[in-house]
Amino acid sequence: MLKYQPNMKSYEEEYKNFSWQIACNELEYKDGSIINIGEYCTDRICRMGKASKLALIWEGFNGEEKKYTFDDMRVLTNTIAAFLQKVGINPGDRVCLFMDKVPELYFGFLGILKMGGIAQPLFSAFGSESLLTRLEDAGTAAIFTQKKHLPKVRNIVEQLPSLKHIIVVDDDGSKPLREKEIAFHMDKAERVNEFKVYPSKAETPSVLHYTSGTTGQPKGAQHVHYSLISQYITAKYVLDIKDEDIYWCTADPGWVTGTSYGIIGAWSNAATQCVLDAGFKAETWYKFIEKHKITVWYSAPTAIRALMKEGTEVVNKHNLSSLRHLTSVGEPLNAEAVIWSKEAFGLPFHDTYWQTETGSIVLSNYPGMKIKPGSMGKPFPGITATVVDLKTHLPIEKKGIVGMIALKPGWPAMFRTYWNNKETYDKKFQNGWYLCGDRASIDEDGYFWFVGRDDDVINTAGHLVGPFEIESALLEHPAVAESAVVGKPDPMNMEVVKAFIALKPGNEKTKMLELEIMNFVRKKLSALAMPQEIEFVDSLPKTRSGKIMRRVLRAKEWGEEIGDISTLENDM
Repeated sequence: MLKYQPNMKSYEEEYKNFSWQIACNELEYKDGSIINIGEYCTDRICRMGKASKLALIWEGFNGEEKKYTFDDMRVLTNTIAAFLQKVGINPGDRVCLFMDKVPELYFGFLGILKMGGIAQPLFSAFGSESLLTRLEDAGTAAIFTQKKHLPKVRNIVEQLPSLKHIIVVDDDGSKPLREKEIAFHMDKAERVNEFKVYPSKAETPSVLHYTSGTTGQPKGAQHVHYSLISQYITAKYVLDIKDEDIYWCTADPGWVTGTSYGIIGAWSNAATQCVLDAGFKAETWYKFIEKHKITVWYSAPTAIRALMKEGTEVVNKHNLSSLRHLTSVGEPLNAEAVIWSKEAFGLPFHDTYWQTETGSIVLSNYPGMKIKPGSMGKPFPGITATVVDLKTHLPIEKKGIVGMIALKPGWPAMFRTYWNNKETYDKKFQNGWYLCGDRASIDEDGYFWFVGRDDDVINTAGHLVGPFEIESALLEHPAVAESAVVGKPDPMNMEVVKAFIALKPGNEKTKMLELEIMNFVRKKLSALAMPQEIEFVDSLPKTRSGKIMRRVLRAKEWGEEIGDISTLENDM
């Protein structure tokens, strides 16, 4: 039994009677009127009489702490918006955020939206090549970054004619800035109390998040300001955010969870949010929860499994009694983790399922609803979900049969297109359904159970990594003739990247070369994309037309049936 009353009183009743209009009414949004996410998360909260309420408690890796009220956030986002206008950034321009989890990242995101720009957050661990691919595709006009990441931007600036400004948020003047580079100090800048917010409408573009695919370069999922409606109500019902809560979302805003629920969902609900800009360490995390009396915690299965590995002894050293609701996202949450969290914290983690493209939670385990450990839960009210046949894309009526997760389009946070790639966007929709690309089954009680990806995209520690981008980087190494990349099962990260490489004549298969190739990919792309294992092979399985068959390699790694290989150029 719950010791508190959840915001969602009854799942069955809510699902039956739900309308997105409920969220519109609570946000006082009327169809056709202005809706600007930046304004709704700041000025609106201040108008509600919460100007002095803490909005952000930020802690750095060295223990430095900063606190900001909603009024501070309102003024600082105005200041950033006015600064962007002053340097010639226009509504509709893409502005990239390429920073660690510093306050400037969070306030910069809202400031960009306030002046009508499109926020393009990117993970700060990306290398120059990953950065170039995404900035070039978006035609990005400006980028916010830090001194530590400036070299990666400088490496590619000549290849980015659209890039007008490189804004350095922590420049100390010790070294001269180069052409296009300007310093901006958020806390020192002259504060702008009043700013005329851009009058964005429901379908005005807001956020551009890049996601990986099986083939081709990463795709920019374009979201709109109307996504706020979904993000607000799902944060209220699934994360169960209440006015008195202290909320911690561990996700980086370089990924969609960190924006949808680390910025928009949290602050549209007037939550006091904590951010820890430090690496993972169980002791550090527990101290952070204890110190700030965090009540609602949104994390990832990889982190939860890492905490499990540390055991309950370290948990018991800390007073974590403030916690009341735990949620998880990014990859399937295994049953053991749900059971362990109940033992360790006295509370189960509630798994949630959604994607960059869905923009908000679409399947979940809800407070007050029975959890089936290992299940993804049930559809969010307002979402029609099913599994469809892999070939016909028609709904599967029989329970327990595996199909592809499919959603009926029309929820507010659904992405509106892939940037410059409508053809790929259109392929995501079949027979009136949006196809998620994940396989699952539905049990007799309507709970969804994850089975696996329907393509070659690798889910490593909750981050989707496209094999094509890694294979392209591998081929740039002078020793590599051919490459194929697949996901390999991993108990901690769900999957890790494994590369199969055929070398050019004259190169020896040595451990030294293996490490050199790994590091080559890490520098070009990111640590996430770096192969954790390399297997040197004489040749790769190909069709007679020359296409590399990743599924053959993947099946061997997962111990699965290889299936039909009649089209192989040569037998394995």
